[in-house]
Amino acid sequence: MSVRAAAACLLGQVLGEGRSLAVVLPPALDRADPRDRGLLRELCHGVCRWQPQLQALLDRLLEQPLAPREQAVRALLLVGLYQLWHLRIPEHAAVAETVAAARQLRKPWAVGLTNAVLRAALRRRANLVAVVAEDETARTAHPRWLLEWLKRDWPDDWLAIVAANNVRPPFALRVNRLHLEREEYRSRLAAAGRNAGLVAGVATALVLDEPAEPAALPGFAEGWVTVQDAAAQLAAPLLEVRSGQRVLDACAAPGGKTGHLLECAPDLELTALDRDAGRLERVRDHLNRLRLGARLVAGDAGRPAEWWDGIPYDRILVDAPCSATGVIRRHPDIKLLRRESDIAVLADRQRTILAGLWRLLRPGGRLLYATCSVLRQENEQVVDAFLAAHPDAVEQPIAASWGRPLSRGRQILPGEAGMDGFYYAGLIKRTPTPGAESCRPAN
Repeated sequence: MSVRAAAACLLGQVLGEGRSLAVVLPPALDRADPRDRGLLRELCHGVCRWQPQLQALLDRLLEQPLAPREQAVRALLLVGLYQLWHLRIPEHAAVAETVAAARQLRKPWAVGLTNAVLRAALRRRANLVAVVAEDETARTAHPRWLLEWLKRDWPDDWLAIVAANNVRPPFALRVNRLHLEREEYRSRLAAAGRNAGLVAGVATALVLDEPAEPAALPGFAEGWVTVQDAAAQLAAPLLEVRSGQRVLDACAAPGGKTGHLLECAPDLELTALDRDAGRLERVRDHLNRLRLGARLVAGDAGRPAEWWDGIPYDRILVDAPCSATGVIRRHPDIKLLRRESDIAVLADRQRTILAGLWRLLRPGGRLLYATCSVLRQENEQVVDAFLAAHPDAVEQPIAASWGRPLSRGRQILPGEAGMDGFYYAGLIKRTPTPGAESCRPAN
């Protein structure tokens, strides 16, 4: 199967079945010819990134809508339009190869349709450009509901957020300082012909000038480095773990932050929790590569009575399930899969997890609440409601050069300092001493 036909089949699962690109794409990349992997990844991510715009174009090029069951054909037409609108592939090659891919879908009628739609797109380009300019959803390539939320939550920044969401993400690395310092690893990259820049305020982060296959990086198999956005690398330092502490990493999969916590203090008594046992295997694989260990527990963070052993934790990281609206540039299918109705459900889940895990923190201990969302309902509003309901909790303000302070916690918007969108808030449990107004975090 050609790259374009393969992309259409994968995207058909995303469009028609609501499957995540993160689930369907990796196995396909493993099966693909190494020479085709870059284009397959580009077509799948690019179509998802620009789908609201591409679909608006397609709606004007089709004489009648496709039947709902024809998602692979629809996806192939979007693949063709993406090449014509956003890639530097020569127009004649994009049309010819996409028409050839239509033959592989075993739908003879789709061949003529694909040829007609793509040639019409070229012929009517000027008119279609005007259509996109007049339609805010098409122009920004964001669903209407998300645009309204961004405008409300970030009235001065929503255009910058939208622009950041529509670019390819940087290829960021976390250097494992148990093995070597960042500058030493940067030198090793340079010796291997790869240039990398620093990220201000993130001591372990490097950003490659060009993406690379992780396995091809110096020392990757030995655990010297991990692929992780710089914003996600802030979590472990913010939690300030110390040797010998008992630590819970809730909602731990796929394990990037778990590994970083252990790189900060390898002898932690660390429990990595996730309610998906299958995803915990990814945590295990990640820790094995780093030569680090943790106790892996399959359980619901909102129901600690089902898995907790009754011994309090010194530190808890709550990397809460969220809308992921801060990492759209990295996971563009979020635009297609997320619904406005999800936000209230997610916020309720976040409140449940936060309240449930708070009981597991010892007095004087610290909890870090984190999301990769930019929506206030999932971030500062969750923390504000939690503090109002828990008099034994006090916020520990985050003083940093990155992001921006909110009424509760600190927010990084997508693209700021080259980072993904992340939210962090630090909480300390008061020591129950009569007359005490505050407490110091545990050492």
